[in-house]
Amino acid sequence: MKPFNHFCRPAGRVLLFVFVIAAFSTGATLVSRTIRAAGAQGSTGRDDAALIESFRRVEVASVSDAMEQILGKKLYMMHQMRPIFRSKFAGFALTVHLRKEENDDPTALNGMLSAIDEGPRNSVYVMQVDDGGDIAGMGGLMGTAMSARNFSGAVIDGGVRDVAYLEKIGFPVYATGIVPSTSVHHYRYAGANLPVQCGGVTVRPGDIIVADADGVAVVPRESAEKVLVLAQQLDFKEHSMYPIIEKARSIVEAVKQMGRL
Repeated sequence: MKPFNHFCRPAGRVLLFVFVIAAFSTGATLVSRTIRAAGAQGSTGRDDAALIESFRRVEVASVSDAMEQILGKKLYMMHQMRPIFRSKFAGFALTVHLRKEENDDPTALNGMLSAIDEGPRNSVYVMQVDDGGDIAGMGGLMGTAMSARNFSGAVIDGGVRDVAYLEKIGFPVYATGIVPSTSVHHYRYAGANLPVQCGGVTVRPGDIIVADADGVAVVPRESAEKVLVLAQQLDFKEHSMYPIIEKARSIVEAVKQMGRL
């Protein structure tokens, strides 16, 4: 009983109180760190998926306007970059570069295919095909593989072929043209997950690609959240103006009310 009586004395009770508080604080800190660590490990995928889903709901025109206001530069692809069928998508850029080179090497394009097999869900296959206006950078086989891996779409700075099959499976592709040719024996894989030039814009791996009937925009990953918020605001203002214009029969009045053009 002496140990118990010792802690029942005033000085002992103080020591016991300090000991309990210290133990509780240490335990709480460890639990907090564990929760934060678990959150850090599991939150990225969820946050990225939510970000992409939000970009799918905004118009490319609003995204383009938002980037011009925030970043002060053009980050949309040239008008020659067109969809093989009407589509809308968003995803993270998986970049690939093909270098023009006549060859008899059966492995010359293997890296291009491996990049697809290693690509995660919500990827957009962004390909630079040097001088590739009359060369198909991809076709039905590659599109099927991308679709099976849940890619969002593909953007080819060059041609595309097998468009009937790509439309049949519903895999969206933007390209500068439709051609029946092949890159086999004419090109060599020059790398993946590196900056590429596509549609007149530099695209870095992980940048967000947003595409719809108006074209393709490239959102720098580090600016994505700010661009999304402003694009959503611009979308809301523009969509709110349509009924104002119809009711007042005046676009001047709508611009005056909403401040958007």
